[in-house]
Amino acid sequence: MVWNERFENWKPQVDDARDGPATDYSRVIHSASFRRLQGKTQILNLGDSDFYRTRLTHSLEVAQIAGGVARHFEKAFPGHEAFPHIPDLSMIQAIGMTHDLGHPPFGHGGEVALNYCLRDDGGFEGNGQTLRILSRLEKFSKDAGANLMRRTLLGVLKYPVPFSLARNPDIKPGLRAGPQTIRIIDREASKPPKCYLDCEQPVVDWILKPLSDADRTAFTSFDEVEGKHRKPLHKSFDCSIMDIADDIGFGVHDLEDSVAIGLLTRADFEANVPEAACAGFLARLADKYPEEFTNDVYGQFLDRLFGDGGTRKRTIGRMVAYLINSCLIETREPFTEPLIRFRAGIAPEASTFLEALKKLVRKVVIFSPGVQHLEFKGQGMVVAVFEALSSEPDAFLPKSTFKEYESAREKPRVICDYIAGMTDAYLLKTYERLFSPRMGSVFDRL
Repeated sequence: MVWNERFENWKPQVDDARDGPATDYSRVIHSASFRRLQGKTQILNLGDSDFYRTRLTHSLEVAQIAGGVARHFEKAFPGHEAFPHIPDLSMIQAIGMTHDLGHPPFGHGGEVALNYCLRDDGGFEGNGQTLRILSRLEKFSKDAGANLMRRTLLGVLKYPVPFSLARNPDIKPGLRAGPQTIRIIDREASKPPKCYLDCEQPVVDWILKPLSDADRTAFTSFDEVEGKHRKPLHKSFDCSIMDIADDIGFGVHDLEDSVAIGLLTRADFEANVPEAACAGFLARLADKYPEEFTNDVYGQFLDRLFGDGGTRKRTIGRMVAYLINSCLIETREPFTEPLIRFRAGIAPEASTFLEALKKLVRKVVIFSPGVQHLEFKGQGMVVAVFEALSSEPDAFLPKSTFKEYESAREKPRVICDYIAGMTDAYLLKTYERLFSPRMGSVFDRL
């Protein structure tokens, strides 16, 4: 089958009982990029506590939720024409676990910083970096990275538009004009478009090769958005399942962390997620648990969400189950290839609830001064390290990285790859070695 092919020829051992999706799952689990997610920020600073989620635990949860959505589709839509194309559990979990591989240290602050650093060299975008890692940088093959199946990579390709087409040429990364004594990135202007990186065009061409000309043209289309970057319009069936799972993980599990450590209060929730936004979920609670939820279902829901750890955990589980069971299969009529013709969606009432939860986490937690201070600081360190390494790469890069740098056509991209792969702690350590007078030793391992 064409969707099971790999970019680089490979045959499993005769005694290997795994199928293609299971092999891809294994390669993701055993990849260095996946392990490094344990040291990368999800939302909250890693040094503050060992309780809440990192990019690694978030990715594991997204993989589990994505598997739950796929199994829900099998149970709820047995006669649907999409049924034969519902992804294998190993495949959808592999896609879920890869979705954040490309995110650099310090989250979106690091992403903005690296896009600024590569403003004249093809830019940087976290999802695009994920594809680059899997198709080029991992070490499971000679020249094809993890060498995953075509269908798996199609599921990873979240935004099928290249950087050069997705970017608005009128939006140029740069520095803020106001500050006089320090250099500060204009964060809004330096945000990257949603895209893949132009340097990965050969693998994208290979991924999309089975599509008809009409399907490929439509699948890679985008909308013009005034004053912003262009917006890709489509993603594959598998990718849409992962995307919903990511939204659920963000809206529910990051909410759980924020409530547990007191960054988000009941008053915050009531102000941003009113009873009307919860209507579908409240109806489910009243229907399934009539002995627990009687008159004021909204109030009783919040009593449990903001109660002790046990009631909160059970409530979080019910929220996730409601959202998974609200997922449905949509059809995009212009397409003929089933893997892009079908799309995971979510019922309107559940969508309203999830969007309200996501907006709450963004407004109260992500855009809080405490989180923004740390993101801003991380962003500055990423730029400083990039510029220092770029100034004398022969002196500052590890030998193996410098060897890659010497042979590369796009040399700044090699330095970007090196920094993007760092954990938060390793980026901080590198910064301190370069800039802090009392930090660092010749015996530090680079």
